[in-house]
Amino acid sequence: MTVPAARGHRNLVRARLNRLAAAALVAAGTAVSAQGDVQTMLQRIGDSVRRYYGRAQSIICMERVVVQQIGSDMSPQGFARTIDYELRVEWEGGADGVPLDATVNRVIRKINGRAPRPGDEPKCLDPRSISPEPLAFLLPGKRDDYFFSLGRPGRDRSRQLVTLDCESRPEGPMPPEAVATKADQKGKDEDCLSFSFPVDLKGRVWLDPETHDIVRVDQSLKHGFEVRIPPRVSQNGVPDRFVVSRYDSSVRYRPVTFLEPEETILLPESISEVMVVTGGSRAGKRITQTYSDYKRFITGGRVVK
Repeated sequence: MTVPAARGHRNLVRARLNRLAAAALVAAGTAVSAQGDVQTMLQRIGDSVRRYYGRAQSIICMERVVVQQIGSDMSPQGFARTIDYELRVEWEGGADGVPLDATVNRVIRKINGRAPRPGDEPKCLDPRSISPEPLAFLLPGKRDDYFFSLGRPGRDRSRQLVTLDCESRPEGPMPPEAVATKADQKGKDEDCLSFSFPVDLKGRVWLDPETHDIVRVDQSLKHGFEVRIPPRVSQNGVPDRFVVSRYDSSVRYRPVTFLEPEETILLPESISEVMVVTGGSRAGKRITQTYSDYKRFITGGRVVK
């Protein structure tokens, strides 16, 4: 049967609209499903991080930190500084099961290969004796500062992994606040400058597809930002501001096996951090942290490697 041209055109338009509506419904359903998958994954990740902190409190290790100042072209400036620490993680559950911040505690054992001497003060770029633990942002109550979305499956060291992309939530213009600080409590080394990063980061979390244990966490700045130097720290003839043009960090974890009783735990293997600075007289930094000699305390006062 022959269909009149006008009616045929209307039928064709109606068919196209039906297909578009069906596609929109499928897309909406996929988006809802993906969001549900993300929330389920975040819950499992939070459980995994809590288990990790529960175990890490009974573990100590050695941390070697290599601090190298770098120029805007990433070339080394001066000599690197190496510090060896004994390290442990402290974490305490908060009220109503909401975890408090986890922190890393450090005790200096060596500086540039020798035992610390009286008068060896911390330097500006040295890690602080107490600092935040890098997985804390994945705990409930911290995750609200980020958007999370499913990433593409990836491989790391021949392992098939699932990934979760994260991006900090915009909070409006928040210029970084720079303050002059002291590297130690004796008032020495006053030319240290600390500043808050604007909450403008993006990153990726790499996960074991079965256990949801964290294998790797990468983060970087979405764009550079300017830092103004406080008047009492700036010097005559020296620019009073500089730009942090790049910041990247990567944390990797590896399985560590303990005996008596036997237990395998994913623990930090390394952290790499690069900050590139342009303008002004400030230098950027490259910091590498590696972890070894893990020991576990168990009941009865025994220490097991």
